[in-house]
Amino acid sequence: MVTCSNILVVTILILVSNFNTGIWLVNGCSGRDFRCGPDGPPIRFPFRLKDKETEQSCGYNGFDLTCSDTNKTQIELPSHSGPIILEVMKIIYPHNLLYLTDPENCLPRQFLKLLRSPISPFPFYESPGVRYKYNLTILHCSSSLCPVIVVDSSDTLLNSVLDPIDCTKTSDFTSSALYWGVNNNLLVLTWSKPNCSKCEKEGKMCKLKNNGTEDGEIECFDRHHKPTKKILLYVTVGFVGLVLVTLILTACLHFYTYFKLKGEDETRIEKFLEDYRTLNPARFSYTDIKRITNSFREKLGEGAHGAVFKGKLSNEILVAVKMLNNAEGDGKEFINEVKAMGKVHHINVVRLVGFCADGCYRALVYNFFPNGSLQNFITKPDDIDRFLGWEKLQQIALGIAKGIEYLHMSCDQRILHFDINPHNVLLDDKFVPKITDFGLAKLCPKNQSVVSVTAARGTLGYIAPEVFSRNFGNVSYKADIYSYGMLLLEMIGGRKNIGQLSEENFQILYPEWIHNLLEGQDMQMTIEGEEDDKILKKLAIVGLWCIQWHPINRPSIKVVLQMLEALEEEKLIVPPNPFNSTISRVVETQTKFSTLELEAIHE
Repeated sequence: MVTCSNILVVTILILVSNFNTGIWLVNGCSGRDFRCGPDGPPIRFPFRLKDKETEQSCGYNGFDLTCSDTNKTQIELPSHSGPIILEVMKIIYPHNLLYLTDPENCLPRQFLKLLRSPISPFPFYESPGVRYKYNLTILHCSSSLCPVIVVDSSDTLLNSVLDPIDCTKTSDFTSSALYWGVNNNLLVLTWSKPNCSKCEKEGKMCKLKNNGTEDGEIECFDRHHKPTKKILLYVTVGFVGLVLVTLILTACLHFYTYFKLKGEDETRIEKFLEDYRTLNPARFSYTDIKRITNSFREKLGEGAHGAVFKGKLSNEILVAVKMLNNAEGDGKEFINEVKAMGKVHHINVVRLVGFCADGCYRALVYNFFPNGSLQNFITKPDDIDRFLGWEKLQQIALGIAKGIEYLHMSCDQRILHFDINPHNVLLDDKFVPKITDFGLAKLCPKNQSVVSVTAARGTLGYIAPEVFSRNFGNVSYKADIYSYGMLLLEMIGGRKNIGQLSEENFQILYPEWIHNLLEGQDMQMTIEGEEDDKILKKLAIVGLWCIQWHPINRPSIKVVLQMLEALEEEKLIVPPNPFNSTISRVVETQTKFSTLELEAIHE
């Protein structure tokens, strides 16, 4: 159907073009002027614009003109040393005069070439009735922008012009050409055949006589000639053609609409089947897992829930296989991960390729990402070997937030991750972040705000306060917001947020570290540019909002995205210190969010 549409458009253009051209055609040539740009000189016989007139008889030999890229009219003159391209300033048809200039502003150099090889169809213009021969001297001056100067040999100023240091005399010529304007980049040429001056003075146009059969013989014709039988034929053909095109177009549009709708239905069905296949992970046997990992030859790492091995489904598809070590337990983590990831498909969430539940062996198969986890790139800015740059860190932070938004708001059921940390964010070859490890995830209805958690879950340093103690509020999706905030602060600080802290001294030293971070201590950053400083402040402000003690004071992931995508970080308000209870009040927090024009947070 696209081909049909293209044919119709081309047909209409040809008919309109033929109709328009037929009215003006004279002996196969258009009887009208052309121009190169609105300020260019009018171009008509004996001159011919190459791009417009295709018939050689529409112009005269050697009178071809072209348009430059800047819409300047140009002519190419022959010489023994090669073609000379000059710019046409003006054409005076009644007097057969051609005014030229050099686009390189060195006309004397081109004048010299024309003097040495008089083979151009345009001779130099001579004053009418004056047969004076000029003795010309050619000077070469190294200090001038144009090294060639033409002067009269008898000119008394020659000695003053000829500086023995800058200028040297190269040659002498005798010519009747008017040379006075050459040094000012203006040259006047003329022509004698074909001579259309009589037609031009009568206000008529000129063409070759007998369609160019006689050499140089011309005849005049009126600029607005009467319609001929040929023109009437073009009009009739054009009208009939337009009617036929209208009928064909109507039929084509009818068929196009029919097949387009049918094609969309087929595409919709194929897309559904493809999505259904990709969204349902494959089930592997333990033998398959051993074959994929080459008997667990290449170990990528060891986590709290099991070891991860590199595998290969084919020569093009690499995977990471996580062997779970909870075979003796009830398998809740395995069920959680498969249930949560089985139908998740987002650019910022890792896709579950398949799983293994073969006896006591349980494994999860994911796509392989060569850059590993975000933890590998959390470092201070002065570590040039591993620091990704503030712009890249901002893009990674934005991608993680979009992944969390998808889990919280776009799935059939709301998925709470409960273990957002740098180890559980993988980076692909373009450093696009992918959230992984859903072993601790909980699924709940979208309209359910509070979830039941029987025991603290997550990674030390990223666990929200309410998960430890209900004094801070109920456990909800805001727990992931807290973990995300700690992740942002760790990306900014370039260090692990708890270091070697044990669980016993966690409650004392961890808040102290956060307090130092809020006060700008213990960060020792080097910011090289204004844009980097803006990114740093934006990430810091968003992170500090996310780690507020009380869940009701934290923004939703939708508001987090609004703050990250804000163009002016000055409008983002720094949150109160979460360890100062006198200013960490709900009323004040809601007021601050209202000044940001962001949605109110309701638990």
